[in-house]
Amino acid sequence: MLRMTNVTKVYRRGLIETHALSGFTLDVARGEFLSVMGPSGSGKTTFLNVAGLLDPLDGGEYLLDGEPMQGLSDARASAVRNRKIGFVFQSFQLIADLDVLDNVEVPLRVRGTGARARRERAVRALADVGMSARLHHRPGELSGGQQQRVAIARALVAEPALLLADEPTGNLDSRSARQILDLLERIHEGGTTIVMTTHDPELAARARRQVHVLDGKLIDPWAPTPAALANGAERDREGACSGVKDQ
Repeated sequence: MLRMTNVTKVYRRGLIETHALSGFTLDVARGEFLSVMGPSGSGKTTFLNVAGLLDPLDGGEYLLDGEPMQGLSDARASAVRNRKIGFVFQSFQLIADLDVLDNVEVPLRVRGTGARARRERAVRALADVGMSARLHHRPGELSGGQQQRVAIARALVAEPALLLADEPTGNLDSRSARQILDLLERIHEGGTTIVMTTHDPELAARARRQVHVLDGKLIDPWAPTPAALANGAERDREGACSGVKDQ
C-alpha cells in the first residue's frame, strides 16, 4: 500500500541544512498495524508528514497504492489526503469554536458531501468511538482522552484506507492511553491500515509490527537481509527451471 524507497527530506534555514530523512526505505502492506519508534529528532514525525503529503520529499520515491506521490501539485496532494489518508495528532488539532459534531464533519465539508449525509456519517463515527453523548460539547469541555476520541472520529469519517497517528497518546494519562490503543486496535481489525509513531515501548508492542527510526534512517528488524533476498531470488529461478523440465 505504502512504499518509500531511498526517501530524503532536508530542511534548510539559511546556510544550515538538517537531513531529517536520509535513504529512508519502508514498505507497509494493506491492513498492517505498524508502530514507528525513535528518540526526539530521529525523523519519525517527518516520515509521517511526508507519508501524509503534508511535506514534499526532496529525493527518492514514494508510492501510495502504486501511484507516485512525489511532485504532486498542492491541489492533487490535498485531494489524495482527503480521499485516502486520515490523521490523528498528539495535540488533537480540534477547532475550538466548533462543537464535536461540526469538528468531525470538517473532512466531509472539504470533500463536498451534502449536509444530511455529513451529519449522518459524523454521528455514526462518533458513536463508533463512544462519543455519542458529547455531540454538542466544544473541545474545551472535554478531557484529553475524549478530545482524542473526537480526533479519531474526524480521521475516520471520510473512511480513509490509511490512518497516520503521531504520538496519539502522548498527551494522555496511562488509563486514557490504553483506551485509545484499544480503539485503534478495533479500527485495525476493521481493515484500516495504521501507522503510529510512539516513544512508549509498551504501546508500540501492541502494534503487529515495530520499526525504529534513527538519524533519519529506518531500522526494521523484520526486513530481509540482502543475502536472504539473493537466496530467495535463486530459489525462484531454480523453481522456474524445475517447472520447465517437468513439462
